[in-house]
Amino acid sequence: MIALALCILAFISCYMAGRRSLGQGLVALLTFGYFYGILRANLITTYSHFIFDAGMIGLFLSPRWRDVPPEEKKRSEKVLIWTAVLMLWPTLLLALPFQPVMISLVGLRGNIFFIPLLLLGSRLTGKDLIELSVGLALLDLVAVAFAVAEYFLGVPRFFPYSQVTLIMYSSADVAGGFLRIPATFTSAHAFGGTMVGTIPYLIGLWIRSEKRFHRWLALITLPLTLLGVLMSATRTFFVFAVAMILFVTFTTPMRGKQRALFLAIVAMVGISALSNERFQRFKSLGDTDSVTDRIAGSVNRDFWEILAEYPMGNGLGGGGTSIPYFLQGQVRNPIGMENEYAAILCEQGVIGLMIWLCFIGWFFSNVGKAFAKSPWSMTRRLVWCLAVISMITAWLGTGSLTAIPGTVLLMIAMGWTGVREPSGPSTSPGYRQPLVRSYGRARVPAPVV
Repeated sequence: MIALALCILAFISCYMAGRRSLGQGLVALLTFGYFYGILRANLITTYSHFIFDAGMIGLFLSPRWRDVPPEEKKRSEKVLIWTAVLMLWPTLLLALPFQPVMISLVGLRGNIFFIPLLLLGSRLTGKDLIELSVGLALLDLVAVAFAVAEYFLGVPRFFPYSQVTLIMYSSADVAGGFLRIPATFTSAHAFGGTMVGTIPYLIGLWIRSEKRFHRWLALITLPLTLLGVLMSATRTFFVFAVAMILFVTFTTPMRGKQRALFLAIVAMVGISALSNERFQRFKSLGDTDSVTDRIAGSVNRDFWEILAEYPMGNGLGGGGTSIPYFLQGQVRNPIGMENEYAAILCEQGVIGLMIWLCFIGWFFSNVGKAFAKSPWSMTRRLVWCLAVISMITAWLGTGSLTAIPGTVLLMIAMGWTGVREPSGPSTSPGYRQPLVRSYGRARVPAPVV
């Protein structure tokens, strides 16, 4: 009953928040996404698997789709077309009898459920971004607080051993035999990925908001977010986080005190990483033989076999989609691999894979829109680059298109940077027009603390 009540609460909360603004609706959805893992682990019922889904449906129903201004419709027209195309083919596959009906429905959810977020992302305004960034900062603080508690008290205190948490207990490869820290998420990988995905918005909040509280909130949350990446012991996301910090350090104009403060924050996180063996799993990236084998296995193994044996796919839910434990026995010819594109090929066949590759190619070609001068230039560049890297490294694992709540951030980022940012100032009371300072010949916005 508790899980069912949470499903209803998620639907109502996301719907009501979405009616107020898109930014608030996304924060409401991400709140349930952040806590989805720990709720599902402690509420072992069927309904617990649908808490996040109920919130997503509430958000999708909340916008006033018919009242979209003509200029906004024109701006997001291509995103709308791609959203329809990406959803149409898997929907048609539902009629083919490759898998049982329930498995196909779960597979359909995994293949199309997050895609409408592309369209919502294309509608983000400065007001929405401020609300979203503040919400992410507060959620990150809560998630890291849980991570710290799990670090000292142990993961089992928060995630009892069960079929739902089996993947957590199979990842005891941190120095000393400790488990990777999942915080409140479904896995440590989801925790680390979400922390990295929020970094661009924290930086944007620091640069763009006119409220002193917002700027300090971003600066306080940023090092804790980096600490969360270290605690999750996810090597790939550690590399992403370091790359973003270096990019901001050397490309963002700052006053002397600001740069010193920013570098001090980064140095504190670096010292923590070097002084604690449990934070040093990223050092295994230096084992070139292991990394090479990992990449070769993900890219080559199974992919060409699936292409030859299942050119039309193994059916929705037949490979790649995470199937609830109570339905796993119904999957016909289950196929496992660590390759997102192989998963698409397995479930949607060659046609579905080609559609996705064409969409990704279109997104890559929008680099000019993502890097165009705008109030949120830094954040747009970072989220575009992060989305590109996510698509490229999808060859190395699965979950990029079905992670909760990581895929929400990914789809929103792709939709937002796939169109030009709206012209004109934001009407948000928390939004600040760019503070322009002269640096030689260039006139660029300078962040203020």
